Amino acid sequence: MSPDGSATVGLPAKADDGDWRRVHPASPFVRGWVALAAVGYFFGRDAFERMLQGRDILDPNLNGRVPWLLAGGGILLLLTVGGFILSWYFTRYQVAEGYVRVNTGFVFKQQRQARLDRVQAIDIVQPLLARIFGLAELKFEVADAGESAVRLAYLPLDQAKQLRATILARAAGVVSGPETPEAVPEAPEYVVLSVPPSRLIGSLLLSEQTVGILLGAVASIAISVYTENGAIFLALIPAVLGIGAAYWSSFNKGYNFTAAISPDGIRLRYGLLDTQAQTLPPGRIQALKVTQPPIWRIFGWYRMQVNVAGYGGAAGNENAARTTLLPVGMKPDVMRMLSLVLPDPGVEDPERVFTSGLEGLAGLGGVAGLGGGTPAGSGSAGSTSTDGFVTTPRRARLLAPLGWRRNGFLATRTALLIRSGRWWRTLVLVPHQRTQSMALQQGPLARRFGVADLVFHTTAGPVVPRLYQADVEQAVQLFDQQAARAREARKRQTSEQWLAEVSGQAPPQSLPQAPTQEDPQHG
Repeated sequence: MSPDGSATVGLPAKADDGDWRRVHPASPFVRGWVALAAVGYFFGRDAFERMLQGRDILDPNLNGRVPWLLAGGGILLLLTVGGFILSWYFTRYQVAEGYVRVNTGFVFKQQRQARLDRVQAIDIVQPLLARIFGLAELKFEVADAGESAVRLAYLPLDQAKQLRATILARAAGVVSGPETPEAVPEAPEYVVLSVPPSRLIGSLLLSEQTVGILLGAVASIAISVYTENGAIFLALIPAVLGIGAAYWSSFNKGYNFTAAISPDGIRLRYGLLDTQAQTLPPGRIQALKVTQPPIWRIFGWYRMQVNVAGYGGAAGNENAARTTLLPVGMKPDVMRMLSLVLPDPGVEDPERVFTSGLEGLAGLGGVAGLGGGTPAGSGSAGSTSTDGFVTTPRRARLLAPLGWRRNGFLATRTALLIRSGRWWRTLVLVPHQRTQSMALQQGPLARRFGVADLVFHTTAGPVVPRLYQADVEQAVQLFDQQAARAREARKRQTSEQWLAEVSGQAPPQSLPQAPTQEDPQHG
């Protein structure tokens, strides 16, 4: 077993067989329908082509071998179905003794388990075929870079929701007794935002990818005209198909995006054909990034991404969707999601501070609030602006002619905020207790101008917290202070059960109530 108890192979079960449950009988067929389709395609392709051509369905030359072919196909089909049945029979799961365990395999047996207090997120995934049968896959993510996720495929949708509610309740400290999954109701929720399809389509059409495609198209046309060779457009067909598939995948993943708050965490739902429902328990988000491409500034759109232990940093559109907290939203949406991720921002005026992080720009003299301010100082060291952000010193403006007035940091009581980018605006937020390690980096040019970069290490993911071109003295000071803040924050975190940590008392025995429609400011 790994140190965090995330996955174990070959361990004996600790509970009686009566405590184990099986997945839905249709599960192996939903997972392995491709195998059945392959068998049908192999044996039926020739007959189908002959039927379309108006010829005999069966080749006359095969009349003597038809019984043998049918027997072979039947045996292969029986073996496939038999494997499905054995796979279902030997797949069992259990929630007991602070663990969720899954046993699989009838030749090579395997047991995977995850500690409930280490569960980082729980997803309910419904591929199109599973939705037709009313089934869902339950996926538990733990803190080991996403390689040991525990999966349950497939359960009836209602049963999957009940099991998720039980596991989240125990992980939060709401339920500590031997209750069965059916004894814990699903926590109520309050929808806080949704992304209209029109905005999602607009964000895709005005994305950085679209700009690159347009530039590539102009270059291709110019090359074709210059060389008088139209064959270049034929070579672009695979690229066009790939681009179309990428746009469709992004639309399919981001369609009907909805965020809700509940006692067991932040719930995200999205998907057109394949739907997914994520639940992120509070405090499991390691780092957060808010970005705004230049074209999006016209419409006031932002994107939010997070690092969550267990999701890891693997590439791919599925992982990108799971680490997206908000695909595209307005500033009020961003503020609302920030309030959910960091309920205690650690400052008296969080809206002003976060706005400065999103839009702030130091004055030419090094001191400013939002978009300007009073020039001050000689810029010999990084200056503290009127909004509290410490910015890059003026003497280093040659290293970043556009970004030096934007780059800066601000430490609150609970988190570190890092902003950067003049045109591609970025705001990174790291809770103090999630800072795992730090590194100071300084190249020869940075040494010449007396600045350094400070890199903060969290779990793998799309967010890479990095403070650019800070004054060396202030970077060293921040290095020491942030290490002390991280130690103190981790000392205050005395429990892995987030609800007990928040309440500071013994976990209650019933689920807390979610905010109602009459209390829109709750949470």
